[in-house]
Amino acid sequence: MITYPEDADGAVLANLQSLGVDMSAPLLIEFAVDAPDEATAHAIEKVLVAQKYDTEVYYDSGEPDDDDDELEDGDEEFGPSWTVYANVTMVPLYDEIIRIQAELDQLAKPHGGRGDGWGVMMDDDSDDSLPDEM
Repeated sequence: MITYPEDADGAVLANLQSLGVDMSAPLLIEFAVDAPDEATAHAIEKVLVAQKYDTEVYYDSGEPDDDDDELEDGDEEFGPSWTVYANVTMVPLYDEIIRIQAELDQLAKPHGGRGDGWGVMMDDDSDDSLPDEM
């Protein structure tokens, strides 16, 4: 049984371990990088591809919040958003996850983006994932 640091990343890894995930086997980990708009998302993607990351640009059209039926562009929780995912198949080691998050953040910042955590898609029949809470 591996003991992880008491932070958001450690909590996700501990949760995976408690679910019976083999923490010595490679997993597909999706690292998210937020971008303010489509052009920025594609600029970040180009930089990540140059660094040999497998990437995917994703647009979320958002959803109205509970108070009204309006979508607001500036609403960070419910508004439209662009995300670049860097997909890495790796053994889920805490230090390496921290390193990759810092690298992605550093690569995205000059273009107006920022790292926004990571998640693992579970292999069961559901669409559940265990996102990082950061």
